[in-house]
Amino acid sequence: MEQQLSLVLTGVIALGVLAQWLSWKARLPAILPLLLLGLLLGPVSGLFDPDAVFGELLFPLVSLAVGGILFEGSLTLSFREVRGLSTVIRRLVTLGALVSWAVAALAAYWFIGLDWQLAALFGALVVVTGPTVIVPLLRSVRPRAPIATILRWEGIIIDPIGALLAVLVYEFIASAAAADSGSLATIVGLLLQSIASGVALGAAGGYLLGTVLRRYWLPDYLINVVVLAAVLTVFTAANLLAHESGLLAVTLMGIWLANMKQVPLEGVLDFKEDLTILFVSVLFILLAARIDGAVLGQVGLGALLVLLAIQFVAQPLKVWLSAAGAGLGWREKLLIAWVGPRGSVGAAISGLFSLRLQEAGVAGAELLVPLTFTVIVGTVVFAGATAGPLARRLGVAEPEDRGVLILGSNPLSREIAAVLKEQGFRALIADSDYTGIRAARMAGLETFYGNVGSVAADRRLDLVGIGRLLAMSRHPELNALAAVRYRPEFGAARVHVLRTSRESGADDRERLVPHIQGQTMFGEDVDIETLLDLLGEGARISATRLSDTFGWEAYRQRFLEAGRGHLLFAIDPRGGLQVTGPAFSVRPGPDWILIGIYRGGAQAAAEPDAEAAA
Repeated sequence: MEQQLSLVLTGVIALGVLAQWLSWKARLPAILPLLLLGLLLGPVSGLFDPDAVFGELLFPLVSLAVGGILFEGSLTLSFREVRGLSTVIRRLVTLGALVSWAVAALAAYWFIGLDWQLAALFGALVVVTGPTVIVPLLRSVRPRAPIATILRWEGIIIDPIGALLAVLVYEFIASAAAADSGSLATIVGLLLQSIASGVALGAAGGYLLGTVLRRYWLPDYLINVVVLAAVLTVFTAANLLAHESGLLAVTLMGIWLANMKQVPLEGVLDFKEDLTILFVSVLFILLAARIDGAVLGQVGLGALLVLLAIQFVAQPLKVWLSAAGAGLGWREKLLIAWVGPRGSVGAAISGLFSLRLQEAGVAGAELLVPLTFTVIVGTVVFAGATAGPLARRLGVAEPEDRGVLILGSNPLSREIAAVLKEQGFRALIADSDYTGIRAARMAGLETFYGNVGSVAADRRLDLVGIGRLLAMSRHPELNALAAVRYRPEFGAARVHVLRTSRESGADDRERLVPHIQGQTMFGEDVDIETLLDLLGEGARISATRLSDTFGWEAYRQRFLEAGRGHLLFAIDPRGGLQVTGPAFSVRPGPDWILIGIYRGGAQAAAEPDAEAAA
């Protein structure tokens, strides 16, 4: 039995990781392959029965995994960031969440026949549209920046808020079940006891853990282990103190930590995200495999009607109410309402709640999981298949990934970003050097303060409309890290690295291996120090448009062969950006725009004659 359990658990983990890899390759939310894999192993083929394999261990495994997922999600809810959001986003995660909750609950009550308590719980479960499903969709749909910003931030903020709402509704139902037909006063008393225990232990645990981290009482190698142990301890202690209050405790613990000042959470977030990927990979396969085929058929038509109500009633209603007076046009509102995929938090919590409520004898609790999974899969597939064509038809999609992510905030990066912005390209400068980022912001450039390889960048770096990396940091190791990180995102041909003097004249002990580098920018003999020296001597970066009277040969003779500078970029007549370097072999013609760095001032370079003015 022990060997069989080990074999099954190992197999589930391996299949979960495989599903995560497939979702990355296909650029799909991981929840889809995970749920489909669980359904194939469970109700479809009958090869895997989690209840028979894990027995009494199933409940604790699922409970601890969901607790970890809720804690990780709540760590992202910073009140400082919420205050800085637009009115539309704040309304979407408050008023809009209540509208979605009400419509989904009513639909489940009418079309499925759930009693009002379970219907309210289901409505709370499907409020969440998490970043794990929104971000991949935004990268494929490529909506305009205001739409992308609203959808992305709604997904980030609603994640912990929706989870907290679902936990509170569940606490009420669990208290009612524990009261066993008791009076309303008894139910309210048990509910208040659970809430008080969860709030007290969550706040105390968050404060104590935050104090330990803020005062550096732990060595680095113990931080993640201690955080995990603290989460499990608070979760278990709260459940012992009051029935089913552990989920509320760990959710509030994460929110408390996220809003404490000067608490170093970067490493904790990284570790918890890795752990959550493992939890989600295993959990979704287990929960999908537990679905009874008969129950799935029982909710069939009703689940479809619930899905339609959420997609075509709840979504438009919440968006139109939230965006009232915000200056958004009907096209923008329509696309925001169209993109409403439900996320992994609802799926994870629904499985645990269903298990617990079935154990408590609540009738109809077994319908929660198949109904929630139907809504999640339906909304993800619907948005993935139709949002892109709709955005293009409405004219609110970026025509292509024309923007560039520029690593480095040095003067060269800022000059290049400014010129590309003038030519209509989105140029986003990212760096962890605050002095350079501040100078870029003062120049009116778009910036991201932080490491491009960090967890924060994965969550908050808005890459909608960006399809190319220009790594121009003075640190070759950081350039190589960015190249490795964004090669799967943009493709090897669209990842460019500007060499440093360390690499140009270094021997093999200094030179980085080629397979972690990107395309060489601007030529083998050009490095960032050379270009920075040119800027320091008064050179400027500017754009020149070729014409019939001032063509490629005239340009070369005037600027390149005369030794006045270097050609950096070329923009073809259709607006496509090309980075010069060893792979640049085109011969620009009329209406091409050439961007270079030139001695003698930008005016002379940009205006070789009246017809060729940039």
